[in-house]
Amino acid sequence: MFKISQIKSLATKVSSYDGKKLYKYLLRQSQKLPKGPKEHYQFMIKQSFKQHVNETDSERIKQIIERSYEDCQWILKKVH
Repeated sequence: MFKISQIKSLATKVSSYDGKKLYKYLLRQSQKLPKGPKEHYQFMIKQSFKQHVNETDSERIKQIIERSYEDCQWILKKVH
């Protein structure tokens, strides 16, 4: 898992590659969840990426990336 300082560092380097990297990371992390929550969060990850695919504001993208990593860590702690 990433530390908060690493998340902020990743969020400052925004590109389409970072979006793909985040997507893969979140889906891999969701595999650690039990069956019910796993399916729910995988669906939510996919929907969220579809919703933000046309986002162009780099500051907003940074916020989305940072929040996504934080939410992922919170969910994993909550379920385990």
